[in-house]
Amino acid sequence: MLQIKPATPEDAQAAFDIRLLAIRSQCIGAYTREQMMAWTRGTAAEGYSALMAKPFYLGWVQGEPVVTGMLDLDNNEVGALFVLPEFTGRWYAKAMLDHLENLARQRAIETVVLDATLNAAGFYRACGYVGDEQAVYHSPSGLTLACIPMTKRLV
Repeated sequence: MLQIKPATPEDAQAAFDIRLLAIRSQCIGAYTREQMMAWTRGTAAEGYSALMAKPFYLGWVQGEPVVTGMLDLDNNEVGALFVLPEFTGRWYAKAMLDHLENLARQRAIETVVLDATLNAAGFYRACGYVGDEQAVYHSPSGLTLACIPMTKRLV
């Protein structure tokens, strides 16, 4: 059973590792190997730790962190939704997304946005998000990647 809890500063490395493994296994075909390696370079201490101050969550299964998710209140944005490769297909991403959307509703946020990776756009559409046009995501590290900006009305 999945248990979702707020992340702590001590969780930064686990969250970073989930992201790294998810990108390197689930984005094959959507992005080049070079893009994936550049996207996942660095360490948790080089910026990922700062995300723990936001509404950032980890989903745990039997004491192991397996899924991450974040709600950026400054931009009404869902982000950092990553699942360990061996835990995909078990609806943990959907459970985390539902959790983040419920948090947004509690804060009277009417519409949330996200930048879907090319490989994840179908998942988000199945969850009620809309958006089809490809755009360019500019990461804080300076990397640019193709994405699909999407929105979902929550009310």
